[in-house]
Amino acid sequence: MAEARCRVVVLISGTGTNLQALLDTFAAADSPAEIVGVVSNRPGVGGLERAARAGVATAVVDHRDFPDRAAFDAALLDKVASFAPDLVALAGFMRILGAEFVRHFAGRLINIHPSLLPRYPGLDTHKRAIEAGDSHGGATVHFVTEELDGGPAIVQAAVPILPDDDPGALAARVLTVEHQIYPLAVEWFASGRLALRDGQALLDRQPLPAGGYRFEE
Repeated sequence: MAEARCRVVVLISGTGTNLQALLDTFAAADSPAEIVGVVSNRPGVGGLERAARAGVATAVVDHRDFPDRAAFDAALLDKVASFAPDLVALAGFMRILGAEFVRHFAGRLINIHPSLLPRYPGLDTHKRAIEAGDSHGGATVHFVTEELDGGPAIVQAAVPILPDDDPGALAARVLTVEHQIYPLAVEWFASGRLALRDGQALLDRQPLPAGGYRFEE
C-alpha cells in the first residue's frame, strides 16, 4: 500500500505565483506532498484560477463578509480544517491570523516572507531594505507563531541589492528564490524531515540556526 502523501492547504490573497511553484513541484503522484485545497480571502484572484486549472479544490472566505476579525478567523479555521490538512502554507496571504487559528495549526503552519528575517517584518520590505542601504535582500520561510513574522526560520535565500534597484526590481529578483525555497521547505515537512519542537525548528532532528538553512542557488 502506497504511503499517504502530506495534505497541504495553501492560503492566498492574490496572483498565486508561490502557489504555482508548489503546484508544479508536487504535481506528480509519487511526490511526498499533495495540494488538496486553496483558500483565498478575496474572490476572483489569479491564484484561484491557477488552482482550478490544476484540478485543486478552492474556497473563498471573504474577510469583508464578517463583522470582525474573530468571526473571520473562526470561519477560515473551519474551512481550512475541512480539508484535513497536515500542513497549511501561507503564500501571499495578506491577513494577520488570530491566536486561535495559529494555535490550532501550531507546528504545521508556515509562511514565506520577502525579507531576511528578523529584518523587516510586516510590509514594504524591499523599500525598507533599499533605504537602509542593505547589501542584500531575500526571503525567509518560517513557522507561524502568534508573533507577526516572528516564528522560527526554516530556510532563507539572499539576493544582492544592486545600485540601481528600486523596490519592484528587487521584489522580482527575490520572487525567483521564493519559488525555490518554499517548495523545498514543504518537501522537508512532507518527508518528515522538518518539525517544530518547543519553539525550535528542527531539520533531520537537528536545530536549525536562527536564520534557518541558508539556501544557495
